[in-house]
Amino acid sequence: MEEKNDLMEKIVSLCKRRGFVYQGSEIYGGLAGTWDYGPLGTALNENIKKYWWKTFVSDREDVYGIDAAILMAPRVWEASGHTEGFTDPLVEDKVTHKRYRADHILEDAGVEVKNMSVKEMGEKMTELKLKSPDGNSLTEPKVFNLLVEAGIGAVEGQKEKVYLRGEITQGVHVNFKNVLDSMHPKIPFGIAQIGKAFRNEIVPGNFLFRVREFEQMELQYFIKPESEEGKKQYEFWKDFSMQWYKGLGIREENLRFRQHEEHERAHYAQDAWDIEFQTPFGWKEAWGIHHRGDWDVRRHQEYSGQSMEYVDDEGKKFLPWIIETSGGAGRAFLFTLLDAYREDAIGGEKRIYLALSPRIAPVKAAVFPLLKNKPELVAKAREIYTSLKKEIPQIMWDDNGNIGKRYRRQDEIGTPFCITVDFDTLGEKPELKDTVTLRDRDTGQQEHVAIAELAAMLKEKIS
Repeated sequence: MEEKNDLMEKIVSLCKRRGFVYQGSEIYGGLAGTWDYGPLGTALNENIKKYWWKTFVSDREDVYGIDAAILMAPRVWEASGHTEGFTDPLVEDKVTHKRYRADHILEDAGVEVKNMSVKEMGEKMTELKLKSPDGNSLTEPKVFNLLVEAGIGAVEGQKEKVYLRGEITQGVHVNFKNVLDSMHPKIPFGIAQIGKAFRNEIVPGNFLFRVREFEQMELQYFIKPESEEGKKQYEFWKDFSMQWYKGLGIREENLRFRQHEEHERAHYAQDAWDIEFQTPFGWKEAWGIHHRGDWDVRRHQEYSGQSMEYVDDEGKKFLPWIIETSGGAGRAFLFTLLDAYREDAIGGEKRIYLALSPRIAPVKAAVFPLLKNKPELVAKAREIYTSLKKEIPQIMWDDNGNIGKRYRRQDEIGTPFCITVDFDTLGEKPELKDTVTLRDRDTGQQEHVAIAELAAMLKEKIS
């Protein structure tokens, strides 16, 4: 366990040191549960989201993308069940007034909390005389809603209470009829989006795993109710989601499926499966595939008074069933880094590198002159860099330090290829004129590549 915890510490340190992730509001002491993405983190995060959008939306004919507002009418959250069902059991330290999840306190004490009511949790905590992490007495557990409240309106005291959305799902369902009327899709079809969501997490932690502000990537796929095709679609999207996660470059042994037990399922779910990743702190949810039945469209029809029925080619009306495949971009980001972290030695020298898939690496290749004090090498390297960057924007220039330090720096940020312009490029060896040295991150092996072929070769390798 010590080694695994050490891995998490190394990832957090690397993220800060190399510009992947910073603590939110750090110069003011930080704000718990918030993180800011730095230059390389932003690039990696965008690559993950673009890969998801391409796979789930752009490459398909049956999926439509939307981008719904973060603020929604409060009735939306009543209809969805979040104002009454989006809750956790909360206890408070009577001295420090810090709040904790009651189920987490019990689990840390070795208690199995499955199927326990809030009242039973309180009784068990009293029986075991459990204390807070600071050693103080705790209050009785109370139900705590995770929705983040906000107020809108120009007059103080007359502001309307709204919520920052606790999930992006409802943005799809309240626009279901709009998409039907404007795009005229044929069932089965999907509506997808990527967007921010907010949860008033009692105890955020484990870096990017549990946070108060996060980004979701989500597809709601609408099918005919009570159909055999629906069962096939559910299995299809489970497998499709797993293949996408593996496509991030994550090793197969670090991923698994787990079906939710009945008591674990959300209020809307007929069935639910998670794709789990083996983290340093155990197997944890990476992605969810839920059979939502007609819960959402039925509830919104009831609460809004607007018909949410689909009319097929034969004029038959029905409320479609929904298959959801959903996950957090931040978790995909974190799990990708955890899986990609490596330590080895090249030439007897220890190194750290991120074995990121070239598909999502924030920098695809770095170009350097062998020596930065040789104008002819610098000029040729800049020429190659400028030309490559027009075709592959995520190219980096690096002339800081000696060549060994540059390799180590690029390895640590996961750059798959390094391109060195040396005297052979200029014709010191006539047979190698107009070639560069291309180095592979994972193996450290080098090969000479003609400048004229470089862009095409890189495009093939990073696709």
